[in-house]
Amino acid sequence: MISQKFRFHGHASLRYVIANGSQSRGKDLSIKYVDNPRRHYPRVAVVVSKKVCKHAIDRNRIRRRLYEIIRQELPNIGKPVDLVITVYQSSVLTKPHEELKAEILNCLTKLD
Repeated sequence: MISQKFRFHGHASLRYVIANGSQSRGKDLSIKYVDNPRRHYPRVAVVVSKKVCKHAIDRNRIRRRLYEIIRQELPNIGKPVDLVITVYQSSVLTKPHEELKAEILNCLTKLD
């Protein structure tokens, strides 16, 4: 799991990123981001709606999988940005780790 300091606290900053962020869209998910010069490290949130997966167990599993990939890639992000990953397909739950990581990295490279 990702450290608490790399996660969002409160809904206002999350809404700001969703409303004003630049987007990179993959097949199953999208990443919105906004540069945040007031911070010294990136912050990340993962959004999985009930429309994607009905069961909380599955939504939480998707979140944990994505947070783990992001945790491994945090040193490569470098600059202080706010990232919001929104999942659109339930196939993220069963997708192999390597494919999911490649999709996230592809979206992250589009952001730079």
